[in-house]
Order: sequence, then C-alpha cells, then structure tokens
Amino acid sequence: MPRLHVVRRLILLSGKDLKVPSQRIPAGIYISVNVDSRRCWKSAISVLSSQESAAWADTVTLSPQASPAFSVQIRASYEVDRVLGSGELIGKLQLSWRELLNHGDEPFDLSFPSVRGVHPSLTLKVAVVHACDDALSDSFIHCKIDRDTDAGHAQLAKYMEHKRVFHLKAAVRYFRLVLDQCPVSHPDRAAALTNLAWARLYGYAQNDLQDIDATTSLFREALALRPQHHPDHPLYLYNLTKALTWRYDKETAQLYHELLPLCPEGTYLRSIAAGENGVDYVIEGICLREVGHPLRPRALDKLAWALRSRFTQCGNVDDLDESIRFYREAVSLFPEGHSDPADYLNNLACSLEVRFDHQGKPNDLDEAISLYEEALRLRPVGHESGRALTIRFNKRYDIDDIARAVSLHREALTLCPPGHPERIITLNNLALALKTRYDELDVNEDLNEAIVLHRESLRSRRLDHPERHVTLYSLSLVLCSRFTHTRKNEDIEEAIKLCQESLAALPSLHPDRHCSYFSLREAYMSRYSIQYDPADLSLAVDNFRLASRHPTHGFPSRIIEAYKWAVAAEWHGHGSALEAYSTFFELLDAHLATRSSATSRREAAAAFHYARSLPADAASCAIRCDNLRHAVELVERGRGQQWSLASRLKTPVEDLESANPKMARDYLEMSKLVSNAAQGSVASTNRAAADRAATEYRRLTEQWAAAVAEIRSLQAFSRFLLPPSYADLQAAARHGPVIILIASKYSCSAIIIPTSGDPHHVPLSSITLADLKTLKDRFTRAIRHASRMDPAESRTDLIVLLRTVWDEIMLPIVNVLENVLKLKHRSRIWLCPTAAFTSIPLHAANPFQTKADRSKEPCLEDLYICSYTPTLSALIRSRQTMKKRVTPSFVAIGQGQPGAGKGKALSAVDSELELVYELVPATANRTTISGDAAARAGALEALEENTWVHLACHGKQDPAQPYDSHFVMRDEHLTLLDIMDKHIPHAEFAFLSACHTAVGDEQTPDEVIHLAAGLQFSGFKSVVGTLWEVDDAVAKHVVEAFYTYMFHPKEVGVMDLTKAAWALNRATHAVKTKVPLEQRMVFIHIGV
Repeated sequence: MPRLHVVRRLILLSGKDLKVPSQRIPAGIYISVNVDSRRCWKSAISVLSSQESAAWADTVTLSPQASPAFSVQIRASYEVDRVLGSGELIGKLQLSWRELLNHGDEPFDLSFPSVRGVHPSLTLKVAVVHACDDALSDSFIHCKIDRDTDAGHAQLAKYMEHKRVFHLKAAVRYFRLVLDQCPVSHPDRAAALTNLAWARLYGYAQNDLQDIDATTSLFREALALRPQHHPDHPLYLYNLTKALTWRYDKETAQLYHELLPLCPEGTYLRSIAAGENGVDYVIEGICLREVGHPLRPRALDKLAWALRSRFTQCGNVDDLDESIRFYREAVSLFPEGHSDPADYLNNLACSLEVRFDHQGKPNDLDEAISLYEEALRLRPVGHESGRALTIRFNKRYDIDDIARAVSLHREALTLCPPGHPERIITLNNLALALKTRYDELDVNEDLNEAIVLHRESLRSRRLDHPERHVTLYSLSLVLCSRFTHTRKNEDIEEAIKLCQESLAALPSLHPDRHCSYFSLREAYMSRYSIQYDPADLSLAVDNFRLASRHPTHGFPSRIIEAYKWAVAAEWHGHGSALEAYSTFFELLDAHLATRSSATSRREAAAAFHYARSLPADAASCAIRCDNLRHAVELVERGRGQQWSLASRLKTPVEDLESANPKMARDYLEMSKLVSNAAQGSVASTNRAAADRAATEYRRLTEQWAAAVAEIRSLQAFSRFLLPPSYADLQAAARHGPVIILIASKYSCSAIIIPTSGDPHHVPLSSITLADLKTLKDRFTRAIRHASRMDPAESRTDLIVLLRTVWDEIMLPIVNVLENVLKLKHRSRIWLCPTAAFTSIPLHAANPFQTKADRSKEPCLEDLYICSYTPTLSALIRSRQTMKKRVTPSFVAIGQGQPGAGKGKALSAVDSELELVYELVPATANRTTISGDAAARAGALEALEENTWVHLACHGKQDPAQPYDSHFVMRDEHLTLLDIMDKHIPHAEFAFLSACHTAVGDEQTPDEVIHLAAGLQFSGFKSVVGTLWEVDDAVAKHVVEAFYTYMFHPKEVGVMDLTKAAWALNRATHAVKTKVPLEQRMVFIHIGV
C-alpha cells in the first residue's frame, strides 16, 4: 500500500503587468520554482494577452522534505515549445512556506520588483493535502548553450536598463557563442539567430552598433527555419518586421499584412501588430502605394517623421532629404486655404530648419520661415507658432518677433496642463525664447524663468527619454549665463554636471554630442573667465576640439566652433591656436566642397564673413611660433579656396596615367560626372527639383571622394589633392621669389619664398591692419580725384601715398631681396597680397626721392619686374600646363558701342583694335571681332579657339556677386562664370583693356574673385588686368608700348608669353610723358 504524505501544493492562477525588461515580444510566459538553487518545476508556457497578463491552471506539489525556503521566477520564453536556456528573467522572489500558508486557502497576489516602471504580480493559492506519491521534483540540467543563452539575456536586460555598451558587447558575445554551437541542422539554431539579431538591433537603435543589413539577414535566416504552420512563425515574422522598420523598408507593410491574420485576438502580439506601429503601417504602406488615397498625406507625414527621427539619431543627411521630400508631397495634397495642413507645414518647416542647421543653406531657412508664417496664419496658437517667430528673430533681429514668440509660447503653455503630451516641448520652447530675449535685452527675469521652465521639463522626462539630453544641455547653457552674471559657483558646477550627464546618455556617434561638447566648453570657458584656473582653459580646449571634430554633426556649427576655438586660443595664449586654425580650414574646405556651384560656394563662405581674417591671422600665429614653413602652408590653405575647389576636377593626371591607367581613367570619368552634375544643378525656383539635384550631386561627390581615396592608397600618390606642403608650394618660386604680404590684426609682415631653402620673415612693424585700411580708403579717394584732373597736373596725393607704400611696406622687403637673397636687379618677383594688402597698388611703390647727383631714387619697378599671383597654387598650375604648347593664334575682341544702358561709348576701341592687329606678328593667325559680332557667344567661342586674346571694352566688377562681374558685349554680358565654365588648357595670354578686371571681392578678399583670375583659372597662364577705371583714350598708349616690347623684334615673329611682365614694365616706363600716373599704375601682370 502506498504511504500517505502531507504535501504542499502551490496553485498558479494568473499574472499581470508582465513586462519584459529587454522589451522583446515573448512567445509566452512561464513560472519556475527553484529549490536549493535548482529549478525543480516549471509551468506551461502561457501566451501573453493584450493587457500584458497571462493565465495558468498549473499546480506544483512539494514534499515536506523540501527546503522551507524557495524562489519563484517569472520568465519570458521566445519559443512556444522548445526553450533555449531558461528564457529572459522578468522577476524573482525568495519565499518561505510559512508566509504563504498564512493566506489560508484564499487566492492572493505576489508583487515582484519593478520592471520598466511597473510591478509584475502573480495570483496564487496554497493548500496542504495528503498524497500517496512523492511530490514532483524534476531535475533540469543546463548544458553550456543554455548557460550562455541565459547570460546573454541577463546582459541584454542590463544594457536596456543602463545603456552601457560593455553590457551590449557581452550579450552579443554570449549569443554569438551559442550560435557557433548551433549548426544549420541544430533545432535551436533559429532561437540562437534571433537572440543575436535582437541584441544587434537594440545596439543599432542606440547607435552603438552599425550594419542593420547584417542584422536583418539574421532575422531572415531565423524566419526561414520557422516556416508557415510552425507555432513560432508569427513571432519570427514580427521580428523581421522590426528590423525592416529600422531600415524604413516598405516590405514591412506587406509582412504586417501577412502577420495580422496569424495573431489570435486578445494576444499581446496581435495588439502590437495591430497598434500604431502595426496595422497603421499596413494602412500607410497601402496609402503610399496608392496615389490619391485619402490617407496618403498622413502616411507620408508619419514616414517623413520617422526618417527625420533617424537623422537626429544617426546624422545621415539622406534621411533628412527624403523626409523633406515626403513632407513636400503631403503638403501639396491639400487644397489652398485648407486648415488641416498647418501641422504638415510645421513639420516640413521643422525638417528644413534642421537641414539648415546641418548644411547652412539660406534657402532652407527662408522657406522654413515662410512655411512657419503660413502655418501661423492658419493656426495662430501652438508651440510651433512661437518657434517660427524665434527663428525669424534670429535672422532679422526684430525685437517684436521675440516678444510675440514669448507671448505665444505662454499662451500655448496654458493649453498644456501637467501631463499633457505637448507640455514638455512647450516648456522648452518658451525657455528657449526667453533665453534668446535675455541674450538680446539682458533682462534677468527672463533668464531665471528659463531656468525654472527647463527644470520642470527635466523633472517630467524619464531617464531613458530620447530627448532628455537636449533639456540637460539647454539648462546647462542658461545656468552658465546666470553664473557669468551672479558668479555663484553652484550654478557653474551644476552646469558642468548636466553636460556630463548629457554626454553619458548619448552613444559615441550621436549628432547631438556636438551640442553637449559645446555646452560643456561654454561652462569651462565661463568659469575660466572668472576664476582664471588654467585647468578650466585646458578642459574648454578639449571640448572645442571634440565639438569641432564630431563627425556626425553638420559643418556650419563645427566651423563656428573651430573659429571660436582659434579666437579663444589667441586671446588667452593657448598653445592649440595653430591646431584650431588648421581645423577651421579643413572644415570650411569640406563644407564648401558640398556645394555644386561657384556661386553657392561663395555664398557658403560669406556666411562666415567674421572669419575672413583667419588666413592672415593663422600665418601671423605661425610666424610668432617661429614656424615660417607652416605659415606659408596655412595662408595658402586659407586663401583661394574657391579656385582650389573648382580646380580639383581639372587636376592633370599624366603621372597617374603612367602608373595606373585604369585608376586615372576612372578618376577622370568620375570628375566629368561631378562636373556635369554641377553644371546641371543651377539655381531652380522649384525647391523639390533643387533638392533632387543636390542629392544627386552629393552622391556623385561621395563616389568621387572614394576614387580619390583609392588613388591615395598608391604610395607615390599618397598626397593626391591634399593641401600642399611647403616643399610643394616652393615650386611657385622657381623663376623668382614670391612675396606673401600678411595683414593681420596681430601683426603685419611679409614672407619671402626663395627659389630654394627656408622662407624669410620681414616684419612690417611700422604699419598695422588699421593703417592699411586707411591707406586703402585714401588711395580710392586719390584715384577718384586724379581721374578728374588735367593730365599735366601733378598727382600729389598719389605720390604721398606711394611713398608711404615704399617706406613702410616695400623698402624692408627690398632690403632682404638685395642684401640677404642677393637678388639681381631686373629679376622677376611675384607679389601675393592677403586681406587689406589686396587693395593697395604694391607694384607702384616709389620713394619719389632725388639723389645728391640729381638722379632719382629707383622705385620698385626700376629694381624688379613685378607680377602678382592670387595664390601660390595658381602660379604652379599655370606653369604645369605650359608643357604642351600649340601654334599661337591671336584674337582682338572690342566692343565700343555696348548699347543703351550698358555704359558710354568707347570711341578709342576700334583704333586700339587696329593698332593691336598691326603690332601682332604676321606669322600668327590674327583675328579681330568688333561691332555686332562682339557678342557674348562670339566672344566665348573666340576665347576657346585662340591662344592669345586682347579684350577692349567696358569691364564691371560686381561687389555684391563677384561671379557676375563681366565684360560688356553687344547683347549679353560675358560673365566671370561664363569664363570659369570653359576649360582652355592651350590658352596662353590675355590683355584685358577694360575697367576693374583685377579688383577682388570685398566680402572675401582672400578669395581673389575677379575677371583676370577667372581667365587664369580657365587656362590663360599670363594675364594683364586693371585695378580701377581705365581711360580708353590714353590706355591705347600703354597698349601700343606693351605690344611693341612684347613682340620685339616683330620680324622674328616669336610670341613668348613669359615676356608679358617685362613688356608691361617697359611700357609703363615708356609712356610716362603721355599717360598720367594713375593710368600707368592701373595695369598689373598676373601669372607666369
């Protein structure tokens, strides 16, 4: 007879609030009872309901010999039948029979530790009964793959709670070990694949891991092992949809469509599949496929929002472009005057504003403001309404805008009581508007209120909220401002702590780390400015460095940060100044390279107008650091960026063709595609078309950059298209020294680059940047006055100014040329002025002194043959392209009757053309174009077909848009852009007998954007241009003398472009008695 025992029974009834720590969707939930650290019983797997509850009717019987203490665990299973490992732990309680028996035979609840803010609980009953057999006591033996799986689940749950990457890496490592032990035929391979895939997907979502495609492949392989009719098929299908959702793959909609019928009503999986990210996605997928569907705008809006969200996490501008494209279509589907599109207009405006912050294109900001204003008209109150006014204030500085913004945000906040989903963003927007107004008006009440609002916002946001870091660094900034005012240490210490917390919350490549670095830098600089602790300055510089170099943030903010770094390092004497300058030039170069046209590149550069002195300042800094070679490299890198970027696609590759013909061919083909795309992306009033062109240009430039990187992998071409070193740049001085004149607020000086050896520094200690600006203005007035004087009158004002240029600028340089370099008189020199020096006629420097023997002291042009060069690289490029010479042909183009509204008639043009024709050797193919034939198209064709060109017409420098500077033809203007678009490698020499052909751009003087430089860029190696207005009646005297010397002796018929500088020097001497001083000085030579 079996012996009766007194046994205890634990009856498992149900569970609720069963949240999974890793947030995965489980196949079901089970309960295990562990005695003596061993699992001795597990319940059946119960499917989780839509209310996150489960029901059982399971009983566990334990014998009296069992330990009085035991534990109960709630676990999530990711398979319906066979479980790999123990599943994921949801909750665990240590219990004793004594406390359970106190409940009698009534059901009772056990509450478990909180999971994601909620306490899971179980409903149980206990009973003491007599039973014949021993109680059930199974033994569960775990093998290695079970133990590794459990360890992986534990590490992944910790990662999801704490967001620490080492937990993620540990989880991936464990799950990878398990997968390695599960070959293709192993029954647990599908589960192992899925566990690894989920760990990788969570890491991707937090930007801690990359390669979503590999993760998706793992899910696909797992699904293939769980075909239709397998009980786990629906869950595995759902897993794949989650990965595809992160890729924003439209296949997701189709998979949800398949999934929904497989999910029983009332289950948690169905509630997720049919929820806002499930069946909505199916609807949206249908809407996106069906043009004209009434829900298509909503579908487009949600998809656009998702893409913008991914951009804010990862910084891929392709996502942002696509977001804007979808928003544009959504807005376009509403009829004019319809009230519903206000939200869509705001969303499109927001994406455009984000893109403006990332790329700095003014059109984006202008359109965003326009859209915000239209939405404001449709819906006068709302958090976006005040935001529109704040943005407009930041552009136009109308104080009424920011006052009204504050008022609208206050009104919006009254409509969002605590708990309202829009309250936090409204708090932040009001705080931002108040901080903006404080920065403008310095009203302390605004600052204190902004702090209170940010604090409330911070309290309202969960620790894991994806935007919490924004509130952290925003609060830090306002606390910094208050510290500067009150000097209370607790404010600045809290500000630093908040920034550090913000950084700790963000993955290493999150774009907003830049903002946290910026705020932390601001905090350290604020404290340094009060307390002068060198450690704070060092910490500030560290964060300058991190903010300016953060790779996923947009260029404009990083460029500004590098500029501020350079200014701060100079001001405080920190040793990182040269690094800051180099970083600025590197970032600006990369930013300008994203622009497809010369006009847009100049517009992008002009946005940083406050930094236009940096090339000269950087060189000055290097000089003060006694590093002259680096000074030359820096000033070259910072100047002429427009020309160097435009010339990249025209770089000769003869050496590469010899070393690797295929690589050279691929590079040239890619360069041609980029060039064609640039020409095709002209400004369009159709914003959507402009966006498409910009996206295509970016795609091609990325491929071009990859081709360049491949070329650099060859040892002999490791510096291909990289900024030139001093050794590279010294090639500019092959035929005579180049003198770089540096005008900086820190010092004015010259660097002489000799044909060989180290550069020489010439301090110009008697002149300052302010003196140069005064000198420039005085020259302008003196030349204007001289143009109204009788030719025979003495130009006293000009003489005084040229004497100043000689005494204070050129004489110290001449002393080094004569006494240090031992340069022979009548040798050639090249002048390369920077900043304020570009507006001063350095070549005309003259002592105007008489010696004791009544002879005159020599002036600069008596001593040397002077030429100019915009940059060292421009001179080197011109010399490189002289290798291939062709039979010379000469064209003289003249337009003396430009037509109504295009300037006065030039009566001497026709006679000048006849004169030139007679002076050109008959051996050359000579052509003259004038009158109606001298039109834009004809002039361009002549430029392309001839090697030598003489242009006599009106010239106009456009100060507002220098690329629109032009020669006046009979019909349309021949613009600088027209000339730059031409590539004329066989071109040799151009004489520009027109006004203002070598006058630079005042906004960006170091870019040297003028007509003469444009001709040099297009292929002309040697150019004579003019600095101001030319009097055509007297200019012909200079022209006649020039060509007489240029082609002497004419009978020989030699056309040598390298004689141009000497010929101009001789010509201006020869016409002294015929041509007044200002009309002799006006002509300069540029190039070889």
